[in-house]
Amino acid sequence: MRTRDFDYDLPAAQIAQTPAQPRDSSRLLVVPRAGGPVAHQRFTDILTYLAPGDLLVANESRVLPARLFGHKSSTSGRVEALLLRPAAEQPDADGGLAPPADGNRVWEALVKPGRSVRPGIRLVFSTAARDGRPGPPAGAVLEAEVVGRTAIGGRLLRFDQPPEPWLEKIGVLPLPPYIHTPLADPERYQTVYARVPGSAAAPTAGLHFTPRLLAALRDKGIGWATVTLHIGLDTFRPVQEDDPRTHPMHREWYELPAATAAAINAARAAGRRVVVVGTTTVRVLETVAQEQGLGDPPGRELRPAAGWSQLFIYPGFHFRVTDGLVTNFHLPRSTLLMLVSALVGRERLLAVYAEAVHEGYRFYSFGDAMLIL
Repeated sequence: MRTRDFDYDLPAAQIAQTPAQPRDSSRLLVVPRAGGPVAHQRFTDILTYLAPGDLLVANESRVLPARLFGHKSSTSGRVEALLLRPAAEQPDADGGLAPPADGNRVWEALVKPGRSVRPGIRLVFSTAARDGRPGPPAGAVLEAEVVGRTAIGGRLLRFDQPPEPWLEKIGVLPLPPYIHTPLADPERYQTVYARVPGSAAAPTAGLHFTPRLLAALRDKGIGWATVTLHIGLDTFRPVQEDDPRTHPMHREWYELPAATAAAINAARAAGRRVVVVGTTTVRVLETVAQEQGLGDPPGRELRPAAGWSQLFIYPGFHFRVTDGLVTNFHLPRSTLLMLVSALVGRERLLAVYAEAVHEGYRFYSFGDAMLIL
């Protein structure tokens, strides 16, 4: 297996720049997991492919408005920072690692221009800089000191106060670098069920759901449950190593609530399908299932859990929970493309992608969706 085996050609015109309106009007490419021809549908047609008793599980993480604008305190040079995650980790009661307390002030960030932002420099972020207004900082102001570098070339910023309460005042919602059209409504880069702030990017498979569609699913007797996984930008980085198995997988904080574990256990006991919304949700469920030895011995059930996932899923992986998947079309050479390849097979998935390109599907975050069942 080589990283180049997960490459494909995509015309730039098919990278979606704006979300579908309404959300559930996007196209849906239905792929039978066991083989057979695909079907070209609309996302609302997902109702016809799910049966009463099936369970949908989705990631309810919410994207932080974590893109900040400011300048160095010693000069007028502009600076941009994208906060990724709190840097410190606290040992929990079981000896594992828990996420930092809400009052944590040190964050990992990507900073531009990176070369000139060295440890010891102080940065001043403000609403004035965000809005492009000249002159000294005005409005809400948040200051930080650069205290170190990260392994991926980012910076560690120590804020004078916890930054989370300030992000809604001075921050901007970050969009992927391949989206060049400004977003008129920032909520369109949030799922309608997003509840727990903490992600640097949206769980985009869920962007297609609307309150009306969720109600129709409930009326049909299809279950709905949620997990949390706070998404970092490393999720979308192409794999650089020639052998993907040597790729250093990033870590992301997750939580599987007791109610969701119980819903999954009930669906499996009844012989119903667990259909996962998004690759991030797959990582939560399969991380917990692997750590808890689900299915070995038979009859073992999922238990609630929280922690850090470093699970890298690629062809050859044994799925313990995931029966079906709702997902978008992913970047070449990405860990996300490899995860979906593990579910349906690499050659088959690339053939499906080639058909999607030929049929004019829209790709990536604001693009169309796939349903694998």
